[in-house]
Amino acid sequence: MTQALHDGPVPRARPATIGNSEFDRDTRVERQEPGQYAVDLSAGWSVGGAVNGGYLLAVMGRALADALPYPDPFTITAHYLTAAQPGPAVIRTDRAQAGRTLAAGSASLVQRDAYGTEVERLRVLASYGDLAALPDDVRTSAEPPPMPPPGTCLGARDDPNHDPATAPPIAGRLDLRLDPATVGWAAGAPSGRGEIRAWFALADGRELDPLALLLAVDALPPTAFELGLTGWVPTVELTVHVRCRPAPGPVRIALTTRNLAGGFLEEDAEVWDGADRLVAQSRQLARVRL
Repeated sequence: MTQALHDGPVPRARPATIGNSEFDRDTRVERQEPGQYAVDLSAGWSVGGAVNGGYLLAVMGRALADALPYPDPFTITAHYLTAAQPGPAVIRTDRAQAGRTLAAGSASLVQRDAYGTEVERLRVLASYGDLAALPDDVRTSAEPPPMPPPGTCLGARDDPNHDPATAPPIAGRLDLRLDPATVGWAAGAPSGRGEIRAWFALADGRELDPLALLLAVDALPPTAFELGLTGWVPTVELTVHVRCRPAPGPVRIALTTRNLAGGFLEEDAEVWDGADRLVAQSRQLARVRL
């Protein structure tokens, strides 16, 4: 039944919470033995049949949080070897000797192909610590990106050609509000500046935490669109630095590319929370299909 057929306002469901949300269920890992975890990669976080790289990184981050003695990813680097598909997968972790404030570990995610052969999808190296134990001192020259209020930014519902039935499944799980100054590509008039800015939240209202920030840095449309390119832009390598736990509410993400050469480009992301704190940074190398 469409909203237009209701006589009164549609009751709003209670927002999801950390630990009780689709994101938490779909990133859940089950320990099979020390250092090994089973996971069922959800099709709900896929784009074009392949699972989104930020979602995969959050899954790996959850496994490493269980395998290491500290709760939060401080820095995590993933190399994407082959496109992961929705369905069963196995994560194998290996931990180094822990220090007093940081612990390092690696992880590998594998799936079986149509012939039953094990295929490695991505490999991760990370250092974990406790964000709550960090001092409050901040000395920075970084500034939040200039962004219009969320209500004046553009979401999927503002696209007259948007069809939920054909949109990538991940689109329905995100609340993205794009800065109108960076969506010229959607109207066939890309700026050529290689910039995308957006407000980011999860569609079900779940607040953001360090694991959700791993998803956020890879959730925006690729900057290649504003360079006048179209098509799939697969991630080769992605490094994320989580600086602090975000304040409640949506975050602002600024994504920029300065150099496209030889069919590869870099994307730098800054993630700012409602308290104007730089809560995460990332850089990825991506391949462009020219």
